[in-house]
Amino acid sequence: MKQVAIITGGGQGIGAATAVLAAQRGYAVCVNYRTNETSADSVVCRIRNAGGTAIAVQADVSNEDEVERLFQTTDEKLGPVTALVNNAGILEQQMKFEEMTYDRWKRIFDTNVFGSFLCCRAAIRRMSTHHGGQGGAIVNVSSLASRAGSPFEYVDYAASKGAVDSLTLGLSKEVADAGIRVNAVRPGFIDTAMHASGGEPNRIERVKAQVPLKRGGTTEEVAFAILWLLSDESTYTTGSFIEIAGGR
Repeated sequence: MKQVAIITGGGQGIGAATAVLAAQRGYAVCVNYRTNETSADSVVCRIRNAGGTAIAVQADVSNEDEVERLFQTTDEKLGPVTALVNNAGILEQQMKFEEMTYDRWKRIFDTNVFGSFLCCRAAIRRMSTHHGGQGGAIVNVSSLASRAGSPFEYVDYAASKGAVDSLTLGLSKEVADAGIRVNAVRPGFIDTAMHASGGEPNRIERVKAQVPLKRGGTTEEVAFAILWLLSDESTYTTGSFIEIAGGR
């Protein structure tokens, strides 16, 4: 069976590492991006130059129509999706909860929660054996923040990832008999550009002492876990979480 993966937020960070590794493992990859076309195109070029198959598709995962276009484009150019990685996510400036605005909360939940909802629904409608699909696997990128809560920094981000955890658990049970596995990874302090969005580009250096392994993680280390959950090596695994957090 041809393996086709959609990686949301695939142009940089964990998404880019996952897209490259998926292509190396034989997947045809759709690299989704919202605004940074240059980064997404760079990932696609890297995959193609190594002999893989990839396309870049712009879509805001918080927009229902754009999500449907993302999946339709993948269907047409690569074939039926067999793997989805819900990686697209945002955070905003570090601050105390009482200082946050409703508009900020809405932006966070629109992308991190409803984006995952929309992409999962679109994937299930295509993968489900009840609808004539061939089954498949979904991996949601959560965060250790869902358990830690991120006080004084990103309580809203942490809460959005808590919703992703609940989605993973419930959905895994609902679609198990439709040939679809749903799992998640919970990265800890990973060295990505996302920390700049919160106003602290060098955050890993400040917090790494809290980690038993005394360092931040790499995007490749997260990608390895994601690809295991997508692979035939994990066919009896669903509703599970892998924490990539250095023991924190």
